[in-house]
Amino acid sequence: MKALVCEAFGPIANLAVKDIPSPVPGPKQVLIEVKSAAVNFPDALMVQGLYQVKPPLPFTPGAEIAGVVTAVGAEVTQCKPGDRVIALTSTGGFAEECLAEAHRVLPLPAGMDFDSGAALVLTYCTSLHALKDCGHLQPGETLVVLGAAGGVGVSAIEIGKAMGARVVAAASTADKLDLCRRVGADETVNYGTENLKDRINELTGGKGADVVYDPVGGPYTEPAVRALAWRGRLLIIGFAAGEIPKIPLNLALLKERSLVGVYWGDSTRHDPAGHLANLRQLNDWFAAGKIRPVVSERFSLDAARDALAAIANRQVKGKIVVVPGA
Repeated sequence: MKALVCEAFGPIANLAVKDIPSPVPGPKQVLIEVKSAAVNFPDALMVQGLYQVKPPLPFTPGAEIAGVVTAVGAEVTQCKPGDRVIALTSTGGFAEECLAEAHRVLPLPAGMDFDSGAALVLTYCTSLHALKDCGHLQPGETLVVLGAAGGVGVSAIEIGKAMGARVVAAASTADKLDLCRRVGADETVNYGTENLKDRINELTGGKGADVVYDPVGGPYTEPAVRALAWRGRLLIIGFAAGEIPKIPLNLALLKERSLVGVYWGDSTRHDPAGHLANLRQLNDWFAAGKIRPVVSERFSLDAARDALAAIANRQVKGKIVVVPGA
């Protein structure tokens, strides 16, 4: 089978599509013909050796797929060949076939296409866990989403609206903010041309934001913290800007603000029942039309390297996917 292979940590340009042996499922594994694989920011970090998890070399990146089951291990009972599924894998997704642990394979919801399925779980589960479990977002509160036109940002806008919040989307260009408005943002901030703190305070009548969802980091985190309301919560999702910010802790003390880390992947091990409840909620919202993954571009497997470069350079709106059969 064909797969994108990382043989050494380093520049994305060094990745290559190669013919490698088809994987064989172990007793608790499922083999899936990949129809669509979402591209996420951690994939780009991982191949460069910049992610907190470094898989053994060589490996194929790609952690979020949708496809059709072709074989199952001897102990697998919850799915069978021919089933349409979504799966989370740590690696292996940018290939024609991919192995997944059976407990990380889910049925593709009725009415959902493969691209939407591949784009759903990681970003939307992260955002729901962040806003509900970590941020305790309440109806009527003001949620500010940084990096709002990216995959997790769009999901946070939609989930924030589904939870009854007023959503302010912050991004760096006018066309990105157009997308944010299309998916439901009530207000927008262009932090490429506007002062983030001042604009948030203006939009909230001086009160400040109740919750800030921050997957960006870098120079945007501190002004966002300064714009938090009394007992406001900053949700730390990631650092797409490439810099981990250093926040003066007196900013948290002054208004009893909270800085809350969000690590969805680990939360599924600590609270599997909560994770399943969140998945059910997402399925219900999808069926009701309240959430709909925005897939802005599809790449062939031969162009998967370009997809990773695009997300690393923050050139992506919504989600992008690799389609091995394209």
